[in-house]
This record gives sequence, structure tokens and C-alpha cells, in this order.
Amino acid sequence: MTTETVKKQRWKLNLRDRFQDLPAPARIAAMVVFVVLLYLLPTKAFYENLGFPIPMGSGYLPFYTTGSDMAGVLFQCGYYILLALGLNVVLGYAGLLDLGFFGFFAVGAYTVALLTSPESKLITEYNWLESPWPWLVTVPIAIALAMLSGVLLGWPTLRLRGDYLAIVTLGFAEIIRIVAKNQDWILNGDRGIPSVGHPPGTWPDGEPIFELDFAPYYWLVLTVIIAVIFLIRNLANSRVGRAWVAIREDEDAAELMGVPTFKFKLWAFAIGAAIGGLSGSLWAGQANFVNSATFSLENSILVLAAVLLGGAGSIGGAILGGFIVIYLPEWLRSVGDVFGWPTQITVGGIHIDVSPTSLRFVIFGALLIVVMIYRPQGLWPNRRRAAELKDRQKEVAPVE
Repeated sequence: MTTETVKKQRWKLNLRDRFQDLPAPARIAAMVVFVVLLYLLPTKAFYENLGFPIPMGSGYLPFYTTGSDMAGVLFQCGYYILLALGLNVVLGYAGLLDLGFFGFFAVGAYTVALLTSPESKLITEYNWLESPWPWLVTVPIAIALAMLSGVLLGWPTLRLRGDYLAIVTLGFAEIIRIVAKNQDWILNGDRGIPSVGHPPGTWPDGEPIFELDFAPYYWLVLTVIIAVIFLIRNLANSRVGRAWVAIREDEDAAELMGVPTFKFKLWAFAIGAAIGGLSGSLWAGQANFVNSATFSLENSILVLAAVLLGGAGSIGGAILGGFIVIYLPEWLRSVGDVFGWPTQITVGGIHIDVSPTSLRFVIFGALLIVVMIYRPQGLWPNRRRAAELKDRQKEVAPVE
């Protein structure tokens, strides 16, 4: 190993550990400042100053979204980050490939919609409820039902591994979507459930806090994300987290060492499902309307891409991946306005839409492929996972 390589590795290590080497008061102060900045993000006076001048020209490249409401995009990032954190427990920690994670999101959303909407058939046709329930009361119920659905799905299927488990979980999500689409008994089919209840709270002038403005919803989901991060960190550092890592590394060896693998895999499924249901309940409280069109397979794949892009097994990676998969395509809408990108070209008399709005998912997909090729461990990998991938690369490297 050359001296230059050693210096680079030390620089990376120092950069990674510099924050941990700070005194405890300094770390706490830095985290408080960072959290305050996160809460300020949807404020127009704050985010309009985020950007940098373009060196070649007089333009200004904003970091905020000019083609979409900034607070709305941040709220969408928030509930996708929650989904990525939940899937990270299942995939990143326990090593269980779940392609139908968005089904738990649907369970949480439909639970809140059925219990809070005055248009719910539980009230209008079957008289099972006398009146809509408050949104806050329905959230724990949504979490519990999502967790129960995770247990019911995992109990007969967690004896499967790899691709077989992935196919079963994919079928679960599709069953949820198809039943919601075709069943008119309670879920009202494609017509959906309107007038879903909102979170409680009023401003000093009596106006409701949670109505049309996206900013309060972003602050709420950000608060929930912080709480979920503390929960997952404590789990990862506990006996449960160590059991998940052992199962992910070698399930047979873990079982031989006395780890009750089935129980801990079921725990991972249930906890991930609960976080997915929580995310769905937050989304339903803002969307005001729930139907089956939202719960497509593409959304489950997008959550999976967020975890893999950020780095499986890493809380920071799940947050970064969940943010990028939503924010980057929306931010690309702004690029055309800044650089004067044409919205349409004509080739052979055929008009082709080449606006960043139309091509943003193509650009995002290409970037995702590049990252997966050159950085398979993710953008913010778990240290253990990064070391494992490095060892595997050495094993398959040709001997010179």
C-alpha cells in the first residue's frame, strides 16, 4: 500500500469520525442547529437563499424547486423517508427482500380514511360508526393494523428466502391494490374515500393549522422522522439489532448459535410494517382523498431504490435515498428555466417533448444506474456493509 493511498484512507476516516471526536456539547449544538435549519426549510424567506451563482454566465442555480411548491415536495420527501426507514429495518438490517412494502402504506392510509371520513361506508351505509373519529385517534389503530398485517404476512412466508420471499411480498402489495380497486363493499373501488380527516390544531386566530398549507404537514412528518430515528437506533444497538445482523450475514450460522431467527425476522417485518402504516396515515391526513391509484408497484420499487441508493443498513443512507428519489426529479424541473433548456424539438416533422419535466425520470434513472455500478454500497453506506463489499471485491479480483 502506497503512502498516498494511506493518506487518502486516513483523510476519509478523519472526515467520517470528525463529528464523533467533537466534545458532547459541540455535537449536541451542531445537531440542534441542523434540526432548526430543517424546520426552516419550507419557509420561503429561507429557501430562496439556497443556491449558487453559475460561473459561466449571470444565472443563479437554485437548490429549491421552482416548478413545484417547495413545502409540498418536502412533505412528499418526508413520508418517503419514513418508508425508506421502515424498509431499511426489513432489508438493511434483517436482509429480507420485500418488494411489496408499499402495501403497508396502503393499510395505514385506508384505515385513517375509513375511520375519519364522513363519506366512509362504515358511517353512511353500515352504521358501524356514529360519526367520524379524530385523526389523532386513528393513527395508533393504523399502526397496529399495519403491524398485524406484517405479522400475518410474515408468519407463513418468512421461512422462504431470497427471490421467493420477494415474489410473495410483491403479491401481497398487488392483492391490496387490486382488492382496493375492485371491491366496492367498504373501500369504494376507484371512486375512493373523500373528505379524510386532518390532524388537529388551530392557529391563534382560530384557523386550522393542517389544511391547505403544506408546511405544517412537513413539520409534523419531520418530527415523526426524528422520533423514528431514535427508535431504530436504539433497536439497532440492542440485542434485537445484533440478531438482525447475524441473520443477514448467515441465517443458518445464526440459528446454530442459538438465535431464534424466525422470531427476530418476524419482529423486523412487524416493525417495518408499523413504520409503513404510520407513513400512510400521515399521507392520508394531508391528501384528503384515498383510492387505489396511489398504491402501484412503481411506488414499492421507488422505496426499494431509495434504500439501495442511500445504502442498505444505514439510517443516514435511508434518509438520503428517500430524499433524493423524490427531490431530485422535482428539482430537475427547475433546471430548464435556469439554462434555457428547450421544451420541444422537431425531428422529421415530429414534435418531441424534451423538457426537464418530461425527462426528469430518465435522468434520475441514468444517475441511479451509474451510482449502482460505481458505488454499489450506496451513497452513505453502513460501515459493516461497506467493509463486506470491499472484501467480496478482493475475493473476485483477478490475481496479477
